[in-house]
Amino acid sequence: MTQETLTLLTFEQFLQQYPEDGRHYELHQGEIVEMRPIGAHEKVAALIARKLDVEIEKHSLPYFIPRSCLVKPKREGEGYLPDIIVLDENALEADPYWQKYSTISRGKSAKLIIEVVSTNWQDDYLTKLAEYEKLGILEYWIVDYRALGGIRYLGSPKIPTIWVYQLEKNEYQEGKQFRDDDLIQSPTFPELKLTAQQIFQVGN
Repeated sequence: MTQETLTLLTFEQFLQQYPEDGRHYELHQGEIVEMRPIGAHEKVAALIARKLDVEIEKHSLPYFIPRSCLVKPKREGEGYLPDIIVLDENALEADPYWQKYSTISRGKSAKLIIEVVSTNWQDDYLTKLAEYEKLGILEYWIVDYRALGGIRYLGSPKIPTIWVYQLEKNEYQEGKQFRDDDLIQSPTFPELKLTAQQIFQVGN
């Protein structure tokens, strides 16, 4: 009996073999995984991106939100495609992956990363939280509009929640949670006028 050996990819191999079929993929533990968000997921991400774009334009900030941008974490065999990433134009030139691959590998390249939670919620709450912290991403949101996360995060009964983490001294401080009519407080966009409920309504 012969057993097929699975070849695990490095991040560089993932970039070179990335399927050019218009779909979105991430690298998890050396394997290419297709990302297929549902319609409500896309609507939530689109609303947030639209609100952030208004802030960028209104304050003439040197930031932009790309249509797609991969993130190379410190951990080998991983590669993430955030739902929303706000890039800093002034820092991108120093990132060796940007020009050729539309990819970042340095925390300073991004001001903010947002993940909208899907059924694989552990990725956003645990794996990506840890990897974005190690990379040095200054601000990270977890948008759990369907209350899919564990009871230890959302309580019982579970309540839709948005978490905002801020990096201080190379560590994320305890995440601030926003629910119902709470106005989301973003260190990157302090004048942002967006409530948790506005986001949750779009996802219903």
